[in-house]
Amino acid sequence: VQLQASGGGLVQAGGSLRLSCAASGRTFSSYAVGWFRQAPGKEREFVAVVGRSGRITSYADSVKGRFTISRDNAKNTVFLQMNSLRPEDTAVYYCASTSGYHFTREGYDYWGQGTLVTVSS
Repeated sequence: VQLQASGGGLVQAGGSLRLSCAASGRTFSSYAVGWFRQAPGKEREFVAVVGRSGRITSYADSVKGRFTISRDNAKNTVFLQMNSLRPEDTAVYYCASTSGYHFTREGYDYWGQGTLVTVSS
């Protein structure tokens, strides 16, 4: 599986961004996809995950109600809509694939290269 994350950038607090994760190399609907983020000097942390069909989603408490994960299996793409962004959301965001449904990085097999999100106050 190859994953390509995009859509990061600089945004003011309260603003929105939509990240995309384009996948290739294996039947897209056969695996779940998660988003993680890593801020400078911190561990990589779970953000959200979407199941194979897109019907099941889960979120970290820190983003619940502000972020929405979705997928378009016809386009082999997963999205992360981020609203009401805060300076503490600043991080490199990574998408990753898993054959299960996991909330920790150890459960993920393939990772994209990351896209930087910077939220200014």
